[in-house]
Amino acid sequence: MSKLIAVAVVLVLALAVAGIFAGAKAAGKSPIPAAVTDDALASSPGKQAAVFAGGCFWGTQSVFERVKGVVDTTVGYSGGSAETATYDQVTTETTGHAESIRVVYDPSRITYGQLLRIFFSVAHDPTQLNRQGPDVGPSYRSVIFYANDDQHRLAQAYIAQLDAAHVFAKPIVTQVVPLKGFYDAEGYHQHYADHNPGNPYILVCDRPKVEALKQQFPELFQDYKGK
Repeated sequence: MSKLIAVAVVLVLALAVAGIFAGAKAAGKSPIPAAVTDDALASSPGKQAAVFAGGCFWGTQSVFERVKGVVDTTVGYSGGSAETATYDQVTTETTGHAESIRVVYDPSRITYGQLLRIFFSVAHDPTQLNRQGPDVGPSYRSVIFYANDDQHRLAQAYIAQLDAAHVFAKPIVTQVVPLKGFYDAEGYHQHYADHNPGNPYILVCDRPKVEALKQQFPELFQDYKGK
């Protein structure tokens, strides 16, 4: 993930990010269609977890922690082994890990299908292979790590729905694979965007995602209270 502080580099970032949603409607004013196949809201409160990867985990966390019904978020690594689940190793792009986020949510307040809708729209561009904006490499790939058959079914159905409707200008490249492990990232990565709001990378790459969430899903948006 980029650690950019110079003004000149910010300009380069701005140009790169200008095309981050080139193949998607994520940057538009209208949200993408809701999932036709989805579970109903649960009848009583509870906790379930979903794991997604879509570019730098600073940005995906800054989005999902502001979604009503989300109880907790943690950034980490999925797709590789426990022995290689460190930032220094993952950035070598040889570990099989993707920068990921574990989203713990209350299924009586928000469905898995609604989380998928946010993931595919404002959280990242699902048509970019092994990159998101200025971040390049397989650790930035788009992945849904499903924890059970229901999540697998819903994810596959939604991708098929979006592709069939040609919602994006290019095919969705998101992988849908079983979750074999989630390993928490280092402490300084947790809620990084909130702890470093003036960081140029955050301003250019991540803040627009939060604004898109607020604009496209006002009924699901909530201010982040901090942690």
